[in-house]
Amino acid sequence: MKDILRILKSARELKNYYIAISFFTVLLSLLTLLQPLLSGWAIDEMRHGADANVRYVAILAGLIFLLDLSQTFFGNISGYLGDQMSAKLLKILSVRYYEHLTVLPQRYFDTELSGKIINRLNRSITQITNFMQMMSNNFLQFIFTTVFSLAVVAYYSWQVALMLFALYPIYIFLTFRSSSTWQNYQTRKNKHADIATGRFAEAVSQIKVVKSFIAEKAELRFFERHYQKGVDINRPQSKFWHTKDVQRRLVLNVIFFGVYMYIFVRGAQGVFTPGQAVALILYAMQIRIPIFTISFLVESTQRAIADSKDYFEIMGVEPQIIDKPGAKVLRINRGRIDFENVSFGYDDKRPVLKNIRLHVSPDSKIALVGESGQGKTTLTNLLLRLYEPTSGSILIDGQDIGNVTQKSLRENIGVVFQEPALFSGSIKENIAYANPRATAKQIEAAAKAANAHEFIHKLEKGYDTEIGERGLKLSGGQKQRIAIARALLKDAPILVLDEATSSLDSKSEGMIQEALERLMKDRTTIIIAHRLSTIQHVDQIVTLKNGRIDEIGSPTELAKSGGIYEQLLKLQGGKKTEATKKRLREYDIAG
Repeated sequence: MKDILRILKSARELKNYYIAISFFTVLLSLLTLLQPLLSGWAIDEMRHGADANVRYVAILAGLIFLLDLSQTFFGNISGYLGDQMSAKLLKILSVRYYEHLTVLPQRYFDTELSGKIINRLNRSITQITNFMQMMSNNFLQFIFTTVFSLAVVAYYSWQVALMLFALYPIYIFLTFRSSSTWQNYQTRKNKHADIATGRFAEAVSQIKVVKSFIAEKAELRFFERHYQKGVDINRPQSKFWHTKDVQRRLVLNVIFFGVYMYIFVRGAQGVFTPGQAVALILYAMQIRIPIFTISFLVESTQRAIADSKDYFEIMGVEPQIIDKPGAKVLRINRGRIDFENVSFGYDDKRPVLKNIRLHVSPDSKIALVGESGQGKTTLTNLLLRLYEPTSGSILIDGQDIGNVTQKSLRENIGVVFQEPALFSGSIKENIAYANPRATAKQIEAAAKAANAHEFIHKLEKGYDTEIGERGLKLSGGQKQRIAIARALLKDAPILVLDEATSSLDSKSEGMIQEALERLMKDRTTIIIAHRLSTIQHVDQIVTLKNGRIDEIGSPTELAKSGGIYEQLLKLQGGKKTEATKKRLREYDIAG
Protein backbone atom coordinates (compact mmCIF):
# COMPACT_ATOMS: atom_id res chain seq x y z
CA MET A 1 0.00 0.00 0.00
CA LYS A 2 2.85 2.38 0.77
CA ASP A 3 4.08 2.01 -2.84
CA ILE A 4 0.66 3.07 -4.13
CA LEU A 5 0.58 6.07 -1.78
CA ARG A 6 4.09 6.97 -2.93
CA ILE A 7 2.87 7.03 -6.53
CA LEU A 8 -0.20 9.09 -5.60
CA LYS A 9 1.91 11.58 -3.64
CA SER A 10 4.40 11.98 -6.47
CA ALA A 11 2.37 14.82 -7.98
CA ARG A 12 0.45 16.61 -5.25
CA GLU A 13 0.12 19.68 -7.47
CA LEU A 14 -2.51 17.81 -9.50
CA LYS A 15 -4.90 17.71 -6.55
CA ASN A 16 -7.49 19.83 -8.41
CA TYR A 17 -7.64 17.14 -11.07
CA TYR A 18 -7.95 14.48 -8.37
CA ILE A 19 -10.87 16.36 -6.80
CA ALA A 20 -12.66 16.96 -10.12
CA ILE A 21 -12.21 13.36 -11.25
CA SER A 22 -13.40 12.11 -7.86
CA PHE A 23 -16.51 14.29 -8.17
CA PHE A 24 -17.40 12.89 -11.58
CA THR A 25 -16.56 9.39 -10.39
CA VAL A 26 -19.04 9.66 -7.51
CA LEU A 27 -21.62 11.16 -9.87
CA LEU A 28 -21.18 8.37 -12.41
CA SER A 29 -21.38 5.76 -9.67
CA LEU A 30 -24.67 7.20 -8.42
CA LEU A 31 -26.05 7.30 -11.95
CA THR A 32 -25.03 3.68 -12.45
CA LEU A 33 -26.71 2.82 -9.17
CA LEU A 34 -30.11 4.10 -10.32
CA GLN A 35 -30.43 1.97 -13.45
CA PRO A 36 -31.06 -1.43 -11.78
CA LEU A 37 -33.48 0.30 -9.41
CA LEU A 38 -35.52 1.85 -12.25
CA SER A 39 -35.41 -1.44 -14.18
CA GLY A 40 -36.76 -3.30 -11.13
CA TRP A 41 -39.61 -0.78 -10.72
CA ALA A 42 -40.50 -1.16 -14.41
CA ILE A 43 -40.60 -4.97 -14.16
CA ASP A 44 -42.79 -4.85 -11.05
CA GLU A 45 -45.17 -2.49 -12.86
CA MET A 46 -45.26 -4.73 -15.94
CA ARG A 47 -46.39 -7.63 -13.72
CA HIS A 48 -49.82 -6.01 -13.66
CA GLY A 49 -50.25 -6.84 -17.33
CA ALA A 50 -53.04 -4.87 -19.01
CA ASP A 51 -53.56 -2.88 -15.81
CA ALA A 52 -49.95 -1.60 -15.82
CA ASN A 53 -49.45 2.16 -15.87
CA VAL A 54 -48.02 2.66 -19.35
CA ARG A 55 -47.20 6.33 -18.70
CA TYR A 56 -45.26 5.38 -15.56
CA VAL A 57 -43.28 2.71 -17.41
CA ALA A 58 -42.56 5.13 -20.27
CA ILE A 59 -41.29 7.71 -17.77
CA LEU A 60 -39.00 5.07 -16.25
CA ALA A 61 -37.67 4.23 -19.75
CA GLY A 62 -37.08 7.94 -20.36
CA LEU A 63 -35.23 8.26 -17.07
CA ILE A 64 -33.02 5.28 -17.94
CA PHE A 65 -32.31 6.97 -21.29
CA LEU A 66 -31.37 10.21 -19.51
CA LEU A 67 -29.12 8.25 -17.20
CA ASP A 68 -27.40 6.72 -20.22
CA LEU A 69 -26.93 10.15 -21.80
CA SER A 70 -25.58 11.57 -18.55
CA GLN A 71 -23.12 8.71 -18.21
CA THR A 72 -21.99 9.26 -21.81
CA PHE A 73 -21.25 12.95 -21.25
CA PHE A 74 -19.99 12.82 -17.67
CA GLY A 75 -17.92 9.72 -18.40
CA ASN A 76 -16.14 11.47 -21.25
CA ILE A 77 -15.62 14.64 -19.23
CA SER A 78 -14.04 12.52 -16.50
CA GLY A 79 -11.98 10.68 -19.11
CA TYR A 80 -10.83 13.99 -20.61
CA LEU A 81 -9.74 15.23 -17.18
CA GLY A 82 -7.97 11.92 -16.60
CA ASP A 83 -6.12 12.26 -19.90
CA GLN A 84 -5.07 15.83 -19.09
CA MET A 85 -3.94 14.77 -15.64
CA SER A 86 -1.94 11.94 -17.20
CA ALA A 87 -0.20 14.28 -19.67
CA LYS A 88 0.61 16.81 -16.94
CA LEU A 89 1.83 14.04 -14.65
CA LEU A 90 4.13 12.75 -17.41
CA LYS A 91 5.61 16.23 -17.74
CA ILE A 92 5.95 16.79 -13.98
CA LEU A 93 7.64 13.45 -13.31
CA SER A 94 9.91 13.74 -16.37
CA VAL A 95 11.05 17.27 -15.51
CA ARG A 96 11.54 16.30 -11.88
CA TYR A 97 13.60 13.26 -12.91
CA TYR A 98 15.72 15.34 -15.32
CA GLU A 99 16.21 18.09 -12.74
CA HIS A 100 17.25 15.58 -10.10
CA LEU A 101 19.72 13.90 -12.46
CA THR A 102 21.46 17.21 -13.10
CA VAL A 103 22.30 17.60 -9.40
CA LEU A 104 23.47 14.02 -8.85
CA PRO A 105 27.20 13.56 -8.30
CA GLN A 106 29.51 12.80 -11.18
CA ARG A 107 30.13 9.41 -9.56
CA TYR A 108 26.58 8.38 -10.41
CA PHE A 109 27.15 8.95 -14.15
CA ASP A 110 30.56 7.28 -13.96
CA THR A 111 28.88 4.01 -13.00
CA GLU A 112 25.65 4.16 -15.03
CA LEU A 113 25.08 3.71 -18.75
CA SER A 114 23.22 6.60 -20.35
CA GLY A 115 20.90 4.12 -22.10
CA LYS A 116 19.88 2.67 -18.74
CA ILE A 117 19.13 6.12 -17.34
CA ILE A 118 16.94 6.93 -20.34
CA ASN A 119 15.20 3.55 -20.29
CA ARG A 120 14.35 3.96 -16.62
CA LEU A 121 12.86 7.34 -17.38
CA ASN A 122 10.66 5.91 -20.15
CA ARG A 123 9.62 2.76 -18.32
CA SER A 124 9.09 4.12 -14.83
CA ILE A 125 7.32 7.33 -15.71
CA THR A 126 5.21 5.71 -18.41
CA GLN A 127 4.01 3.06 -15.96
CA ILE A 128 3.30 5.61 -13.22
CA THR A 129 1.37 7.76 -15.71
CA ASN A 130 -0.59 4.79 -17.06
CA PHE A 131 -1.40 3.72 -13.51
CA MET A 132 -2.73 7.16 -12.58
CA GLN A 133 -4.78 7.29 -15.77
CA MET A 134 -6.21 3.86 -14.99
CA MET A 135 -6.98 4.95 -11.44
CA SER A 136 -8.80 8.06 -12.58
CA ASN A 137 -10.70 6.54 -15.50
CA ASN A 138 -11.55 3.09 -14.12
CA PHE A 139 -10.51 2.15 -10.63
CA LEU A 140 -12.21 4.91 -8.63
CA GLN A 141 -15.50 4.42 -10.45
CA PHE A 142 -15.32 0.69 -9.75
CA ILE A 143 -14.77 1.38 -6.06
CA PHE A 144 -17.61 3.86 -5.69
CA THR A 145 -19.98 1.80 -7.84
CA THR A 146 -19.25 -1.26 -5.72
CA VAL A 147 -19.72 0.56 -2.40
CA PHE A 148 -23.01 2.16 -3.47
CA SER A 149 -24.27 -1.08 -5.02
CA LEU A 150 -23.50 -3.03 -1.84
CA ALA A 151 -25.41 -0.44 0.19
CA VAL A 152 -28.53 -0.84 -1.97
CA VAL A 153 -28.22 -4.65 -2.03
CA ALA A 154 -27.93 -4.65 1.77
CA TYR A 155 -31.24 -2.72 1.92
CA TYR A 156 -32.96 -5.60 0.11
CA SER A 157 -30.90 -8.53 1.47
CA TRP A 158 -28.01 -8.39 3.91
CA GLN A 159 -27.23 -12.03 3.06
CA VAL A 160 -26.57 -11.23 -0.61
CA ALA A 161 -24.59 -8.10 0.37
CA LEU A 162 -22.43 -10.15 2.74
CA MET A 163 -21.65 -12.76 0.06
CA LEU A 164 -20.76 -10.05 -2.46
CA PHE A 165 -18.67 -8.16 0.07
CA ALA A 166 -16.71 -11.35 0.88
CA LEU A 167 -15.40 -11.30 -2.71
CA TYR A 168 -13.04 -8.42 -2.01
CA PRO A 169 -10.99 -9.54 0.98
CA ILE A 170 -10.69 -13.03 -0.51
CA TYR A 171 -9.61 -11.71 -3.91
CA ILE A 172 -7.21 -9.14 -2.46
CA PHE A 173 -5.70 -11.72 -0.08
CA LEU A 174 -5.08 -14.19 -2.92
CA THR A 175 -3.64 -11.42 -5.08
CA PHE A 176 -1.19 -10.09 -2.53
CA ARG A 177 0.03 -13.60 -1.77
CA SER A 178 1.33 -13.77 -5.34
CA SER A 179 2.33 -10.12 -5.70
CA SER A 180 5.96 -10.32 -4.54
CA THR A 181 6.75 -13.27 -6.81
CA TRP A 182 5.28 -11.48 -9.84
CA GLN A 183 7.23 -8.30 -9.05
CA ASN A 184 10.48 -10.28 -8.71
CA TYR A 185 9.93 -11.62 -12.22
CA GLN A 186 9.26 -8.09 -13.45
CA THR A 187 12.40 -6.71 -11.78
CA ARG A 188 14.51 -9.34 -13.54
CA LYS A 189 12.91 -8.47 -16.88
CA ASN A 190 13.61 -4.78 -16.29
CA LYS A 191 17.25 -5.52 -15.51
CA HIS A 192 17.81 -7.25 -18.85
CA ALA A 193 15.88 -4.53 -20.71
CA ASP A 194 18.12 -1.89 -19.09
CA ILE A 195 21.29 -3.76 -20.06
CA ALA A 196 20.10 -4.18 -23.65
CA THR A 197 19.02 -0.54 -23.96
CA GLY A 198 22.22 0.71 -22.34
CA ARG A 199 24.37 -1.23 -24.81
CA PHE A 200 22.12 -0.13 -27.67
CA ALA A 201 22.73 3.54 -26.80
CA GLU A 202 26.49 2.91 -26.57
CA ALA A 203 26.60 1.13 -29.91
CA VAL A 204 24.59 3.83 -31.68
CA SER A 205 26.74 6.61 -30.23
CA GLN A 206 29.90 4.76 -31.32
CA ILE A 207 28.60 3.26 -34.55
CA LYS A 208 31.89 4.02 -36.36
CA VAL A 209 33.75 1.81 -33.92
CA VAL A 210 31.15 -0.93 -34.29
CA LYS A 211 31.39 -0.85 -38.09
CA SER A 212 35.19 -0.59 -38.19
CA PHE A 213 35.52 -3.75 -36.10
CA ILE A 214 32.75 -5.49 -38.08
CA ALA A 215 30.92 -5.97 -34.78
CA GLU A 216 27.37 -5.31 -36.00
CA LYS A 217 26.26 -8.91 -35.59
CA ALA A 218 27.97 -9.26 -32.22
CA GLU A 219 26.20 -6.15 -30.93
CA LEU A 220 22.91 -7.40 -32.37
CA ARG A 221 23.39 -10.77 -30.67
CA PHE A 222 24.10 -9.04 -27.35
CA PHE A 223 20.96 -6.94 -27.73
CA GLU A 224 18.83 -9.89 -28.80
CA ARG A 225 20.21 -12.15 -26.06
CA HIS A 226 19.09 -9.85 -23.27
CA TYR A 227 15.66 -9.30 -24.78
CA GLN A 228 15.37 -13.06 -25.18
CA LYS A 229 16.11 -13.31 -21.45
CA GLY A 230 13.07 -11.07 -20.96
CA VAL A 231 10.99 -13.43 -23.12
CA ASP A 232 12.28 -16.44 -21.15
CA ILE A 233 11.37 -14.78 -17.84
CA ASN A 234 8.00 -13.68 -19.19
CA ARG A 235 6.98 -17.30 -19.77
CA PRO A 236 7.02 -18.46 -16.11
CA GLN A 237 5.81 -15.01 -15.01
CA SER A 238 2.76 -15.21 -17.26
CA LYS A 239 2.13 -18.85 -16.33
CA PHE A 240 2.37 -17.97 -12.63
CA TRP A 241 0.01 -15.01 -13.03
CA HIS A 242 -2.66 -16.89 -14.99
CA THR A 243 -2.47 -19.93 -12.72
CA LYS A 244 -3.13 -17.70 -9.72
CA ASP A 245 -5.84 -15.88 -11.66
CA VAL A 246 -7.63 -19.16 -12.32
CA GLN A 247 -7.55 -19.88 -8.58
CA ARG A 248 -8.93 -16.42 -7.78
CA ARG A 249 -11.66 -16.65 -10.37
CA LEU A 250 -12.72 -20.14 -9.24
CA VAL A 251 -13.34 -18.72 -5.78
CA LEU A 252 -15.38 -15.91 -7.32
CA ASN A 253 -17.30 -18.36 -9.51
CA VAL A 254 -18.35 -20.33 -6.42
CA ILE A 255 -19.44 -17.20 -4.52
CA PHE A 256 -21.45 -15.88 -7.47
CA PHE A 257 -23.07 -19.29 -7.83
CA GLY A 258 -24.19 -18.95 -4.20
CA VAL A 259 -25.45 -15.38 -4.84
CA TYR A 260 -27.54 -16.35 -7.88
CA MET A 261 -28.84 -19.50 -6.20
CA TYR A 262 -29.97 -17.49 -3.16
CA ILE A 263 -31.69 -14.78 -5.27
CA PHE A 264 -33.43 -17.33 -7.52
CA VAL A 265 -34.62 -19.52 -4.65
CA ARG A 266 -35.81 -16.61 -2.46
CA GLY A 267 -37.46 -15.05 -5.49
CA ALA A 268 -39.26 -18.33 -6.26
CA GLN A 269 -40.37 -18.44 -2.60
CA GLY A 270 -41.87 -14.98 -2.97
CA VAL A 271 -39.44 -13.24 -0.62
CA PHE A 272 -38.34 -11.00 -3.52
CA THR A 273 -40.62 -9.58 -6.18
CA PRO A 274 -39.51 -10.19 -9.76
CA GLY A 275 -38.42 -6.54 -9.95
CA GLN A 276 -36.41 -6.81 -6.76
CA ALA A 277 -34.81 -10.07 -7.94
CA VAL A 278 -33.85 -8.48 -11.26
CA ALA A 279 -32.48 -5.40 -9.46
CA LEU A 280 -30.39 -7.61 -7.16
CA ILE A 281 -29.07 -9.58 -10.14
CA LEU A 282 -28.19 -6.35 -11.97
CA TYR A 283 -26.43 -4.99 -8.88
CA ALA A 284 -24.55 -8.28 -8.54
CA MET A 285 -23.52 -7.96 -12.19
CA GLN A 286 -22.33 -4.41 -11.55
CA ILE A 287 -20.15 -5.75 -8.77
CA ARG A 288 -19.11 -8.79 -10.82
CA ILE A 289 -17.74 -6.69 -13.71
CA PRO A 290 -15.21 -4.73 -11.64
CA ILE A 291 -14.26 -7.85 -9.68
CA PHE A 292 -13.30 -9.69 -12.84
CA THR A 293 -11.72 -6.55 -14.29
CA ILE A 294 -9.61 -6.31 -11.14
CA SER A 295 -7.30 -8.93 -12.67
CA PHE A 296 -6.23 -6.31 -15.19
CA LEU A 297 -6.16 -3.56 -12.57
CA VAL A 298 -4.06 -5.61 -10.18
CA GLU A 299 -1.59 -6.52 -12.92
CA SER A 300 -1.35 -2.85 -13.92
CA THR A 301 -0.86 -1.86 -10.29
CA GLN A 302 1.85 -4.46 -9.76
CA ARG A 303 3.57 -3.39 -12.95
CA ALA A 304 3.45 0.25 -11.85
CA ILE A 305 4.92 -0.65 -8.46
CA ALA A 306 7.68 -2.82 -9.96
CA ASP A 307 8.55 -0.42 -12.75
CA SER A 308 8.43 2.71 -10.58
CA LYS A 309 10.99 1.35 -8.11
CA ASP A 310 13.86 2.55 -10.29
CA TYR A 311 12.31 6.03 -10.50
CA PHE A 312 11.88 6.39 -6.76
CA GLU A 313 15.27 4.78 -6.13
CA ILE A 314 16.98 7.39 -8.31
CA MET A 315 14.89 10.20 -6.85
CA GLY A 316 16.03 8.99 -3.43
CA VAL A 317 19.72 9.37 -4.30
CA GLU A 318 20.95 12.40 -2.42
CA PRO A 319 23.26 14.87 -4.20
CA GLN A 320 26.67 14.55 -2.56
CA ILE A 321 27.82 17.99 -3.62
CA ILE A 322 25.48 20.74 -2.47
CA ASP A 323 25.86 24.39 -1.67
CA LYS A 324 26.37 25.01 2.02
CA PRO A 325 23.76 27.10 3.84
CA GLY A 326 24.70 30.71 3.26
CA ALA A 327 27.18 29.86 0.47
CA LYS A 328 28.60 33.03 -1.04
CA VAL A 329 29.03 34.03 -4.66
CA LEU A 330 32.60 33.56 -5.88
CA ARG A 331 34.26 36.89 -6.63
CA ILE A 332 37.41 36.74 -8.75
CA ASN A 333 39.76 39.70 -8.80
CA ARG A 334 43.02 38.08 -9.92
CA GLY A 335 42.44 34.38 -10.57
CA ARG A 336 44.95 32.75 -8.22
CA ILE A 337 44.33 29.06 -7.57
CA ASP A 338 45.67 27.17 -4.55
CA PHE A 339 45.47 23.43 -3.97
CA GLU A 340 46.16 22.99 -0.26
CA ASN A 341 47.11 19.40 0.65
CA VAL A 342 44.39 17.97 -1.58
CA SER A 343 43.83 14.22 -1.53
CA PHE A 344 41.18 12.29 -3.44
CA GLY A 345 40.16 8.77 -4.38
CA TYR A 346 37.23 7.40 -6.33
CA ASP A 347 36.98 4.81 -3.59
CA ASP A 348 38.54 4.40 -0.15
CA LYS A 349 41.04 1.77 -1.26
CA ARG A 350 42.71 3.56 -4.18
CA PRO A 351 43.71 7.19 -3.67
CA VAL A 352 44.32 9.01 -6.96
CA LEU A 353 45.79 12.22 -5.53
CA LYS A 354 47.86 12.46 -2.36
CA ASN A 355 48.54 15.72 -0.54
CA ILE A 356 48.69 17.90 -3.64
CA ARG A 357 50.05 21.32 -2.81
CA LEU A 358 50.01 23.56 -5.86
CA HIS A 359 49.84 27.33 -6.35
CA VAL A 360 48.81 28.78 -9.70
CA SER A 361 49.61 32.47 -10.12
CA PRO A 362 47.06 34.86 -11.67
CA ASP A 363 47.10 35.05 -15.50
CA SER A 364 49.67 32.27 -15.67
CA LYS A 365 49.62 29.08 -17.73
CA ILE A 366 50.50 25.75 -16.18
CA ALA A 367 50.60 22.35 -17.86
CA LEU A 368 49.90 19.03 -16.15
CA VAL A 369 52.03 16.12 -17.35
CA GLY A 370 51.92 12.55 -16.15
CA GLU A 371 51.05 9.00 -17.05
CA SER A 372 47.43 8.13 -17.72
CA GLY A 373 45.58 7.65 -14.44
CA GLN A 374 47.88 9.88 -12.39
CA GLY A 375 45.18 12.45 -11.68
CA LYS A 376 45.57 15.19 -14.31
CA THR A 377 41.88 15.27 -15.24
CA THR A 378 40.90 14.57 -11.62
CA LEU A 379 42.59 17.80 -10.52
CA THR A 380 40.49 19.83 -12.96
CA ASN A 381 37.33 17.93 -11.97
CA LEU A 382 38.00 18.86 -8.35
CA LEU A 383 38.49 22.49 -9.37
CA LEU A 384 35.09 22.40 -11.09
CA ARG A 385 33.73 20.71 -7.97
CA LEU A 386 32.42 17.72 -9.87
CA TYR A 387 33.97 15.77 -7.00
CA GLU A 388 34.85 16.78 -3.46
CA PRO A 389 38.38 16.29 -2.13
CA THR A 390 38.78 13.56 0.45
CA SER A 391 40.88 16.02 2.41
CA GLY A 392 42.42 19.42 1.90
CA SER A 393 40.91 22.44 0.18
CA ILE A 394 40.97 24.37 -3.08
CA LEU A 395 40.97 28.16 -3.00
CA ILE A 396 40.41 30.74 -5.70
CA ASP A 397 41.61 34.19 -4.71
CA GLY A 398 41.60 32.98 -1.11
CA GLN A 399 37.99 31.74 -1.25
CA ASP A 400 37.43 28.06 -0.46
CA ILE A 401 35.38 26.70 -3.37
CA GLY A 402 33.53 24.50 -0.90
CA ASN A 403 32.03 27.65 0.62
CA VAL A 404 30.82 29.30 -2.58
CA THR A 405 27.87 28.45 -4.81
CA GLN A 406 28.50 25.90 -7.52
CA LYS A 407 26.83 28.19 -10.05
CA SER A 408 29.20 31.08 -9.39
CA LEU A 409 32.20 28.72 -9.37
CA ARG A 410 31.43 27.24 -12.77
CA GLU A 411 30.46 30.59 -14.21
CA ASN A 412 34.05 31.66 -13.63
CA ILE A 413 35.69 28.60 -15.22
CA GLY A 414 35.74 27.96 -18.93
CA VAL A 415 36.48 24.46 -20.21
CA VAL A 416 37.60 23.17 -23.60
CA PHE A 417 37.56 19.40 -23.69
CA GLN A 418 39.85 17.20 -25.75
CA GLU A 419 36.77 15.72 -27.41
CA PRO A 420 34.52 18.69 -28.27
CA ALA A 421 31.00 18.11 -26.96
CA LEU A 422 28.49 19.69 -29.32
CA PHE A 423 24.72 19.36 -29.34
CA SER A 424 22.25 18.87 -32.16
CA GLY A 425 21.09 22.26 -33.40
CA SER A 426 22.63 25.17 -35.25
CA ILE A 427 26.20 26.40 -35.05
CA LYS A 428 24.88 29.64 -33.55
CA GLU A 429 23.08 27.74 -30.79
CA ASN A 430 26.20 25.72 -29.97
CA ILE A 431 28.39 28.80 -29.63
CA ALA A 432 25.69 30.61 -27.66
CA TYR A 433 25.46 27.66 -25.26
CA ALA A 434 27.92 29.60 -23.10
CA ASN A 435 25.67 32.67 -23.12
CA PRO A 436 22.14 32.20 -24.52
CA ARG A 437 21.60 35.98 -24.42
CA ALA A 438 24.58 36.74 -26.64
CA THR A 439 23.92 38.87 -29.69
CA ALA A 440 24.72 37.80 -33.24
CA LYS A 441 27.70 40.20 -33.22
CA GLN A 442 29.10 38.67 -30.04
CA ILE A 443 28.72 35.16 -31.44
CA GLU A 444 30.43 36.14 -34.67
CA ALA A 445 33.26 37.89 -32.80
CA ALA A 446 33.87 34.73 -30.74
CA ALA A 447 33.88 32.63 -33.92
CA LYS A 448 36.39 34.95 -35.56
CA ALA A 449 38.68 34.78 -32.53
CA ALA A 450 38.43 30.99 -32.68
CA ASN A 451 39.33 30.92 -36.41
CA ALA A 452 35.89 29.44 -37.09
CA HIS A 453 34.13 32.31 -38.89
CA GLU A 454 35.71 31.61 -42.27
CA PHE A 455 34.46 28.03 -42.62
CA ILE A 456 31.08 28.89 -41.02
CA HIS A 457 30.58 31.75 -43.46
CA LYS A 458 31.13 29.39 -46.40
CA LEU A 459 28.34 27.08 -45.29
CA GLU A 460 25.04 27.48 -47.14
CA LYS A 461 23.13 28.60 -44.06
CA GLY A 462 26.09 30.07 -42.21
CA TYR A 463 25.58 30.24 -38.46
CA ASP A 464 22.10 28.71 -38.86
CA THR A 465 23.55 25.48 -40.27
CA GLU A 466 22.27 22.43 -38.39
CA ILE A 467 25.22 20.30 -37.34
CA GLY A 468 23.49 17.15 -36.13
CA GLU A 469 23.94 15.21 -32.94
CA ARG A 470 27.46 15.67 -31.52
CA GLY A 471 28.43 17.73 -34.57
CA LEU A 472 28.72 14.75 -36.91
CA LYS A 473 28.58 16.91 -40.02
CA LEU A 474 31.75 18.77 -39.09
CA SER A 475 35.39 17.76 -39.13
CA GLY A 476 37.31 17.35 -35.87
CA GLY A 477 39.08 20.66 -36.33
CA GLN A 478 35.86 22.50 -37.11
CA LYS A 479 34.11 21.08 -34.05
CA GLN A 480 37.05 22.03 -31.88
CA ARG A 481 37.04 25.62 -33.14
CA ILE A 482 33.32 25.92 -32.33
CA ALA A 483 34.06 24.61 -28.83
CA ILE A 484 36.79 27.25 -28.47
CA ALA A 485 34.38 29.95 -29.71
CA ARG A 486 31.95 28.80 -27.05
CA ALA A 487 34.63 29.17 -24.37
CA LEU A 488 35.61 32.59 -25.71
CA LEU A 489 32.01 33.73 -25.52
CA LYS A 490 31.82 32.60 -21.91
CA ASP A 491 34.81 34.84 -21.16
CA ALA A 492 35.59 33.22 -17.81
CA PRO A 493 38.71 34.37 -15.92
CA ILE A 494 39.89 30.78 -15.33
CA LEU A 495 40.37 28.29 -18.15
CA VAL A 496 40.75 24.51 -18.07
CA LEU A 497 42.16 23.22 -21.33
CA ASP A 498 42.15 19.51 -22.02
CA GLU A 499 44.47 20.17 -24.93
CA ALA A 500 42.65 19.56 -28.14
CA THR A 501 45.25 19.34 -30.89
CA SER A 502 46.63 15.84 -30.43
CA SER A 503 44.59 14.11 -33.11
CA LEU A 504 44.37 16.88 -35.74
CA ASP A 505 46.19 17.47 -38.98
CA SER A 506 48.92 20.12 -39.03
CA LYS A 507 46.74 22.81 -40.67
CA SER A 508 43.89 22.38 -38.20
CA GLU A 509 46.35 22.16 -35.34
CA GLY A 510 47.94 25.47 -36.34
CA MET A 511 44.59 27.25 -36.57
CA ILE A 512 43.39 25.83 -33.26
CA GLN A 513 46.65 26.61 -31.51
CA GLU A 514 46.35 30.19 -32.69
CA ALA A 515 42.78 30.33 -31.38
CA LEU A 516 43.84 28.83 -28.08
CA GLU A 517 46.52 31.47 -27.66
CA ARG A 518 43.81 34.12 -27.96
CA LEU A 519 41.62 32.20 -25.53
CA MET A 520 44.37 31.86 -22.92
CA LYS A 521 45.34 35.54 -23.02
CA ASP A 522 44.85 37.27 -19.64
CA ARG A 523 43.40 34.12 -18.05
CA THR A 524 44.64 31.70 -15.44
CA THR A 525 44.97 28.53 -17.48
CA ILE A 526 45.45 24.89 -16.51
CA ILE A 527 46.40 22.70 -19.47
CA ILE A 528 46.23 18.92 -19.56
CA ALA A 529 49.11 18.35 -21.95
CA HIS A 530 48.81 16.05 -24.94
CA ARG A 531 51.54 17.56 -27.14
CA LEU A 532 54.83 18.71 -25.69
CA SER A 533 55.26 21.24 -28.50
CA THR A 534 52.17 23.12 -27.38
CA ILE A 535 53.28 23.57 -23.78
CA GLN A 536 56.79 24.82 -24.39
CA HIS A 537 55.68 28.38 -23.70
CA VAL A 538 53.69 27.81 -20.50
CA ASP A 539 54.86 29.43 -17.28
CA GLN A 540 55.07 26.19 -15.32
CA ILE A 541 54.94 22.47 -15.93
CA VAL A 542 53.69 20.22 -13.15
CA THR A 543 54.53 16.54 -13.45
CA LEU A 544 52.48 13.98 -11.53
CA LYS A 545 53.72 10.58 -10.44
CA ASN A 546 52.00 8.04 -8.21
CA GLY A 547 49.34 10.58 -7.30
CA ARG A 548 51.84 13.16 -6.10
CA ILE A 549 53.56 16.17 -7.60
CA ASP A 550 56.93 15.03 -8.84
CA GLU A 551 58.34 18.27 -10.28
CA ILE A 552 57.32 21.88 -10.75
CA GLY A 553 59.25 24.29 -12.94
CA SER A 554 59.44 26.19 -16.18
CA PRO A 555 59.86 24.22 -19.44
CA THR A 556 63.50 25.35 -19.56
CA GLU A 557 64.19 24.18 -16.01
CA LEU A 558 62.48 20.80 -16.36
CA ALA A 559 64.11 20.13 -19.73
CA LYS A 560 67.38 19.66 -17.81
CA SER A 561 66.11 18.15 -14.55
CA GLY A 562 66.33 14.50 -15.55
CA GLY A 563 62.68 14.06 -14.64
CA ILE A 564 59.57 13.04 -16.53
CA TYR A 565 59.45 16.08 -18.83
CA GLU A 566 63.06 15.67 -19.97
CA GLN A 567 62.49 11.96 -20.61
CA LEU A 568 59.42 12.75 -22.71
CA LEU A 569 61.30 15.37 -24.72
CA LYS A 570 63.97 12.79 -25.53
CA LEU A 571 61.37 10.22 -26.47
CA GLN A 572 59.54 12.64 -28.73
CA GLY A 573 62.72 13.94 -30.32
CA GLY A 574 64.29 10.52 -30.82
CA LYS A 575 63.63 7.72 -33.24
CA LYS A 576 59.94 6.84 -33.51
CA THR A 577 59.89 3.16 -32.65
CA GLU A 578 56.83 1.26 -31.43
CA ALA A 579 58.31 1.21 -27.92
CA THR A 580 58.77 4.98 -28.03
CA LYS A 581 55.21 5.56 -29.24
CA LYS A 582 53.85 3.21 -26.59
CA ARG A 583 55.74 5.03 -23.85
CA LEU A 584 54.44 8.40 -25.06
CA ARG A 585 50.88 7.05 -25.13
CA GLU A 586 51.22 6.06 -21.49
CA TYR A 587 51.56 9.78 -20.79
CA ASP A 588 48.65 10.68 -23.13
CA ILE A 589 51.25 12.41 -25.32
CA ALA A 590 50.88 12.30 -29.10
CA GLY A 591 54.01 10.99 -30.75
